[in-house]
Formats: sequence, C-alpha cells, structure tokens
Amino acid sequence: MSKLTGLGGRLYTGQTSIDIIGKKKRWYGFSALLIILSIGALGFQGLHLGIEFKGGASYTITKSADINPALEAVKAAAIPGEPIVQSIGTDKVRVQTGSLTNAESAALQDALASKYSVSVDSIDTQIIGPSWGKEITRKALYGLIGFIIVVLLYLAMAFEPKMAISAIIAVVHDVFITVGIYALVGFDVTPATVIGFLTILGYSLYDTVVVFDKIRENTRSITATGKSTFSEAANLGVNQTLIRSANTSLIALLPVGSILFVGAGLLGAGTLKDLSLALFIGLATGTYSSIFIAPPILATLREREPAMQALAKRVAARSGAVAVDTPQAAAASSVARGPRNQPRRKHRRK
Repeated sequence: MSKLTGLGGRLYTGQTSIDIIGKKKRWYGFSALLIILSIGALGFQGLHLGIEFKGGASYTITKSADINPALEAVKAAAIPGEPIVQSIGTDKVRVQTGSLTNAESAALQDALASKYSVSVDSIDTQIIGPSWGKEITRKALYGLIGFIIVVLLYLAMAFEPKMAISAIIAVVHDVFITVGIYALVGFDVTPATVIGFLTILGYSLYDTVVVFDKIRENTRSITATGKSTFSEAANLGVNQTLIRSANTSLIALLPVGSILFVGAGLLGAGTLKDLSLALFIGLATGTYSSIFIAPPILATLREREPAMQALAKRVAARSGAVAVDTPQAAAASSVARGPRNQPRRKHRRK
C-alpha cells in the first residue's frame, strides 16, 4: 500500500508520468477492436433475450433445488427450443420456455408434477407476452436519449461543449462494448440487465467528470504561462487522478463481485445475477474509458483550436531555446566553432 501511495504522489507531482494522451492511437485501436467484435457479435449472434422480451412461460417448483428431474421432464414432454432450467435458492427450480401451446404447457406441467411428486396446482406458472418486454425496451431507449441530452447540456454549461462531447462518446462507448460482450458470451438479457445498463451510465459519467475537473484546473491558464501544451497538461491531470480512479473502481467492483458470487453462485438468484453482471462489466468498461478514451478525445478536439496550435508552437520554440542554452549544447557549439580570440604565439629565438 505504501508503494501505491508513493506512486500516486509521484504521479500527482509529475515526477513520474504515464504518457496516456501521447499513446492515444493505441487506446483508440484497442477500443476499435472491441467495437468491431461487438458489431460482429450483434450481427451474427445477436442478444440472447429472456422470455420477458420474446415471450414465453415460466414454471417454478418449490420442493427441491435438484434440476435433474426438471431436465428429464422437459425431455419427456418434448418441449421445443432450448428451455432454461435453473435452481433458485435451496428449494426451488425454475423452467423457462418459449411460447407453448396449451397442450405443450399441460404436458410439461404433468411431467414436472410427476418428477417432483407434487400436484399440478402447486407449480407456479406464469405466461409472459412479448409486448411487456417491448414496452420496457421502448422506455429504456427513451430514458437513454433523455439522459444523454440532459448530460450534454449540463456538461456544456458546467465545463465546456467539447468536454461534454467527449464524455458522451465515452458513455456510448461503454454501453456499446457492454452490450457487445453480452452478445459475444451469450448472457441472457432481462429487465434487470437493462437496469444495470442504465445504472452504469451514471458511474461512467461520474468517473469521467472527476478526470475532466482536474484537466480543467490544469489547463485554465496554460495560454498565459506557455509552459506546456494542452495535451501535456491534460496528461498530467489524468495521471493525478489515476490512482483515485483505480481505488474508486476497485471499491465499486468488490461489492458488485460479491453480489454476483453470492447471489448467483450460492443463492441462485437470477435477478441478482443479471443486475450484478451488467454492473460488473459496465464498471470495468467505464473505468477504462474515463482514463484512456475520454481524455484523449478531449485533447484531440482541443489541439485543433488555433489558440492551442499557437501555444504548441510557443512551447516547442521555448523547448528548442532551452536545449541550446544547456551546458552540453554550449560545449558542442564551442567545439564546432573552434577556438577564438587566442593570443598569438611569439616566435622563439633559435
């Protein structure tokens, strides 16, 4: 811990620097690769939607957490598609299927009742239509669009328009990659997953705003002092908040990981798994974008301004002048010119 604290102090004072802004093409390339994989996964595999979005039926048996009888019942009833069978807690089993006819539903209920030695009436049966999932999707999209508009206006007023644009690009980047990972791995998308997607927007934005606030502080008077370019000052701001961002992300990921392990692994709670999984992936992606994506995008936009280009020329000229004034440069210049103003040698008498 002391080593980490010492590193944080050196990064804050500038004694140690990680060139994050200067290596922006590397981060852009890595994100582009993730986005291409996400597009490919969405195009070829698509999202694995839960029954809440595509419609179906859910059957819950309260007696045992053993899923083998349920698997046998599904096979015996010849249920089409790929039913999902999972244990819930210590005494429940849930079977989720696609849309079934009345005869198929009755056959599955009879098979489950026979395998678990329970009555058909004791099986909790829920029929869900696809319209409910479509309504959730529509409202989630409205919420996302409204969130982006409000955040864009607030950041443009509180900071500056280019910071707002960079932050929104980072947020869209996070959501897109998170959705792509879901499509690539094949995780189920449920209403709890959608809630997780919307939740990570706030965290990603919070982390980005913390970094931008430090960048704004470092770049407030750079045109007057002329000591560093915008990219150099922005890179210092990112380094100064690097340890803080890492600690904040670690503290956030630990409880989410605990919920994911305990809720999904031990208790078998599907809702907790869907929510915590989206949060876990989104938090990790948001931390990455707040450090390696949003600040480089901001630096790219600001360096195109005429004032920042003139500042970069002044800094380069000053750096060249300082390089000439160093003792090594003076010695090299003296050697190149050769000796001068040396007294003449007197001819020796023979």
